[in-house]
Amino acid sequence: MKLSCESNYLKDYLLELDMVDYNHPLIRTKVSEIFSGLFNEIEIIKAAFEYVRDNIAHSFDIQGSRVTCKASEVLYFEEGICYAKSNLLAAILRSQGIPTGFCYQRLTKGDTPDTGYCIHALNAVYLKTLQRWIRLDARGNKAEVNSQFSIDEERLAFPIRKEYDEIDYPVIYTEPNANTITALKQNSDCQMLYNNLPDRL
Repeated sequence: MKLSCESNYLKDYLLELDMVDYNHPLIRTKVSEIFSGLFNEIEIIKAAFEYVRDNIAHSFDIQGSRVTCKASEVLYFEEGICYAKSNLLAAILRSQGIPTGFCYQRLTKGDTPDTGYCIHALNAVYLKTLQRWIRLDARGNKAEVNSQFSIDEERLAFPIRKEYDEIDYPVIYTEPNANTITALKQNSDCQMLYNNLPDRL
């Protein structure tokens, strides 16, 4: 799929935001740990992606009740849904001067359309050495989900099923989608959140 950027300026994908608070002491400390001894751009991006994917639990997978949102909060509690985890990955990479944006898919909540739909969040990262963007999904793997770091063929968590009216949105956004952030802020536990996930951008 051909990706398109919301902004033509890479600096817009480096901004510190309320939800992407990369100068928070917790994030600065974790960044030092993750990237210790790493200097290669691709190794740094891969390490950040795998850290968020594997060490930050997906709240629905662990049947958690806590709803996290801001990157530092996600890191502190070590859990969050895809919206929150994408905030953290963006914060970690932006702190290193690596342009990172937000991408979205519209997926069925379950295996079939009758289960309803939801918006799923992932990230796009710009590799200066390759002069192109790649998408990464740090949602977290499980039995039927196998997202991997790849600079060639995408290996995302969820393949799009067009016959089910699922959508792969091509735009790389500079900020998290407002509807996803509102959902995180307005629902006090994960069951409420699951029932109120946005189904359109």
